[in-house]
Amino acid sequence: MTRIVAGQFGGRTLRTPRGAGTRPTSERVREALFSRLEHLDVLGSARVLDLYAGSGALGLEAISRGAASAVLVESARPVARLARHNARDLGVYGQVQVIEAPVARFCATMTGGEPYSLVFADPPYDLDESALGGVLSALTAPGVLAPGAVVVAERAVRSPEPAWPNGLERMEPRTYGETRLWLARYAPGDNGQDEPAGS
Repeated sequence: MTRIVAGQFGGRTLRTPRGAGTRPTSERVREALFSRLEHLDVLGSARVLDLYAGSGALGLEAISRGAASAVLVESARPVARLARHNARDLGVYGQVQVIEAPVARFCATMTGGEPYSLVFADPPYDLDESALGGVLSALTAPGVLAPGAVVVAERAVRSPEPAWPNGLERMEPRTYGETRLWLARYAPGDNGQDEPAGS
């Protein structure tokens, strides 16, 4: 069972896919991640992009905690249907758009519109690193991210660090059991720098 951890919909349950084809982010990891995002002050009124969205747990958690809108991208039709059901069950379907498409194809066609201020990339752990690198590079195309936007990549502890493109400044990663969370902040025109001490 997967639940919204906190915020307006804290404690509400979400429908999740059966089988081993998806890997929902655990409540413990989501709680730690969103605590950090609140510290970074990126949740309030955020425009969220949830890639490899699965049931939509990350994007819907962000909505519960004050994000303005979320786009959930999921390639598997039955799983995308679950994400739509979850948004409807929470009464936030007007704030949430579910796009059924491969993430790489979606990212290759991102143009115009209001830029995103928070992006989650939670791909299967066995996703090829070059494929993830291509997705991250696509995010730095002009107009996709707002200055100061935060990008979160969830990977296995065994996976190498994502290949951050120019413009995404790496922050200190956090490890929770078998999961490692990599964060970066969008600073177009800057070279990658670590998160300032104390942030």
